[in-house]
Amino acid sequence: MAETLVEQLHFSRDELEARLAQTRKTLVSQGLDGILLFRQESMYYLTGYDTDGFVLFQALFLGIDGQLTLVTRSADRVQAAYTSIIQDVRIWVDSGSQNPATDVKNILDAHGMRGKKLGVEYDAYGLSAKRGKMLDKELADFCQLSDASDLVRLQRIRKSRAELEYVREAGRICDAMRDEAIRLSVPGAFEGDIRGAMHAINWSRDGDPPAHVWPMGSGPSALLVRYKAGARHISNSDQMFHEFGAAYRHYHAAMTLTVITGKPDPLHTEMFSVCRAALEACEEKLRAGNTVGQIFEAHRRAFIAGGFADSYLNVCGYTMGAMYPPTWMEDPLIREADPMVLEPNMVFFMHMLMVNRKRGLMMSLGEQAIVTNGACEIVTHAPRTLPVNG
Repeated sequence: MAETLVEQLHFSRDELEARLAQTRKTLVSQGLDGILLFRQESMYYLTGYDTDGFVLFQALFLGIDGQLTLVTRSADRVQAAYTSIIQDVRIWVDSGSQNPATDVKNILDAHGMRGKKLGVEYDAYGLSAKRGKMLDKELADFCQLSDASDLVRLQRIRKSRAELEYVREAGRICDAMRDEAIRLSVPGAFEGDIRGAMHAINWSRDGDPPAHVWPMGSGPSALLVRYKAGARHISNSDQMFHEFGAAYRHYHAAMTLTVITGKPDPLHTEMFSVCRAALEACEEKLRAGNTVGQIFEAHRRAFIAGGFADSYLNVCGYTMGAMYPPTWMEDPLIREADPMVLEPNMVFFMHMLMVNRKRGLMMSLGEQAIVTNGACEIVTHAPRTLPVNG
């Protein structure tokens, strides 16, 4: 028996309609008649629409009167019907020479947007510079465009009860992956086997592919904080860097830690203690009423107090939510003097990363938490003692 459309939605229709209503209210407050959405995250958040087709041109129009029209390729017609509440789907023909901005203009004209003021999500992976110029040129004499890249993003930062449950489930998957990462990081182990076992946990628990390619490395490559091709075997006296995440209904939870094989260098132990102090200081500041910049300052002061003033990075985390490739990172990043005031139900991943290039040593410790009016609710749990495998 075929499943009904409602059974494919990961949120109730009432919640999705409430999100759309709030977005329309914000549009009115900013003097906009509608918005063209290009971020897949925004489309998913507002309608449930779930696809990786955003790598090719697609746009979702939302008007203040409730008009909702998706312009996409034919491959995503069924995708929209299966995963979203969008009823009006217009197909642009990908012939190789077709200008999809013309299709966007046509649907805007049909919705009476000629001469109106529209917001555009210019800051979107789905809207390349080339496509953005194409859009601007096509609509130049049709309507007034303004950058509204942050309009839905700022709405998404505060999570609903249902969203937080997905974050918590991602956290539980991530904790299980932590145990596997530590257990398998032993002398002789191949990094690719460890990565595969961790991903298997995510898949077996109905997780989604994380939007970010995990950095992972041992020996010299442990000092890298980005993914690079090529894996190696862990040696008898080594350091294994893990930064990994799980996703559930696209909502992410992440963690970072370092496993030592053999006898830890005394500096490893010292670095771990400072990372732990910094993480706990950040979590103390992660409460409603404080600013994002205050979290960074707690991290900075802990590194200085521990004697590692030259080791802290300029960013020690970021907000987390429902994200699509190529990254799970989203503004605001936790950096110096960021003025955003924390509110309940915001979610942040905090990572303490320390590299001593002269000695070739590194250390990491990080976990994710939900902002409350009091102590934050931790959803991924990094080890509080340095993991050491013989």
